[in-house]
This record gives sequence, structure tokens and C-alpha cells, in this order.
Amino acid sequence: MSNTHWYVRREFKKITTAAGIGEDWCPRELRHSFMSLLSAHRVASEEIARLVGHSSTHVTETVYRQEIRPALTDGAVVMDKIFKSRAG
Repeated sequence: MSNTHWYVRREFKKITTAAGIGEDWCPRELRHSFMSLLSAHRVASEEIARLVGHSSTHVTETVYRQEIRPALTDGAVVMDKIFKSRAG
């Protein structure tokens, strides 16, 4: 890793610590967060890929767009139905 990488990581650590979100973050997590937020707000894969410089949507869809929220939401809906039927 070059000196530039260490400098960026050190400065990033200062920023996250000052922001009160801890010091265990690394800059690449911003990229994941950026793509996850766009995806959660239903931005098209093509647009996300363009914004982050991917040449196609393949990497965007297979690596970065693995959302667990829909599965959690679907599971929660089913559990609500199960427990409501037993309570009523």
C-alpha cells in the first residue's frame, strides 16, 4: 500500500472519529453505502453503474446490490400474519 493510501486512511479515521461514528470505518465503505442508498431508493442499476464507473451493470447487481432488507421485510410480514392469526 502506498503512502497515499495510509494518509487517506489516517485522515478518514480522524473524520469518522470526530463525527462520533467510530474509527473502524474505511473509505471503501463509502462506496458501498453510496450504492446501497441509491439502490434502496430504487435508482436503476444502469444509473448506479454509470455513477460509480462500472462498464456494465453486472458488478453493480452481483456485488453491490445484495440487499437483505426485502428478505427481512417479507419475513416480517409473514411473521406478523402468523402471530396475528394466533392472537385473534
